[in-house]
Amino acid sequence: MKSRRLGVSLRIIWYLVLFFLYAPLFVVVLYSFNDANTTTHITHFSLRWYRRLFGNAQVLDALKLSIWLGLGSSVISAVLGTMLGYGMYIHRGARRLAWLVWIVYLPVATPDILYGISELGFFTDVHARFGILRPGFLTMLIAHVSFQLPFVALVVYSRLVGLDPELFNACRDLYANGWQRARFFIVPTLSPAILAGFFLSFTLSIDDLVISFFTTGPGNTTLPIYIWSAIRKGVTPEVNAAAAILIGGVFAAATVAMVVQYMKALTRRQRNALL
Repeated sequence: MKSRRLGVSLRIIWYLVLFFLYAPLFVVVLYSFNDANTTTHITHFSLRWYRRLFGNAQVLDALKLSIWLGLGSSVISAVLGTMLGYGMYIHRGARRLAWLVWIVYLPVATPDILYGISELGFFTDVHARFGILRPGFLTMLIAHVSFQLPFVALVVYSRLVGLDPELFNACRDLYANGWQRARFFIVPTLSPAILAGFFLSFTLSIDDLVISFFTTGPGNTTLPIYIWSAIRKGVTPEVNAAAAILIGGVFAAATVAMVVQYMKALTRRQRNALL
């Protein structure tokens, strides 16, 4: 009886968590299709605010910058994060390198505002001393890569830890050199983790506000910065439409990652069944 009550209570808590997590997102998307210029009541369905939004050159520029920033930083983070995660796995038993894991975890636990202020101070000092790294797209790209990198490394490292160590010994027994091990074993085995790290990085980048705000320069406005600037004047259906696009982009990236992983797992099961 007690276990049944506990199960019902946990189920209720679970549904409440889902409700408070997704209900605000649903409200934002719903009011973005409202024909009236208000966020207090709904009149009837309309694409008026989306047409107005996509007719705004400033919004389109912000959207393009967010996409390019997200794709660029995600690709770099996926490559460097994979190398870092593999290095953490290879040297996981070395005590003299135990500090490496702590350094990788540190940016994950650091508050965004503290990280953004630190990046701002660093880039400002470097630009003042050497005349390089002027606040703009490059500084945002470097900042995004630096805070996305640990997430990819940890995802790849977790995948490697779950593998049988004898697989690496089997590669050596088959006289595979370093390049062959990377091409035929490491990269194919880690591809789901690398792909997951890429989409995780893209999601973190495209909806980031704090770090982008502190590292941007004149004429480099991302979509989250535009939404934040517009919302200070009040929440309008146009702001809801911009937020809905951002929500849709994040959900699309997550969906693509899930579908790709599912297809890879399905292909692997079919291949094993044939064997």
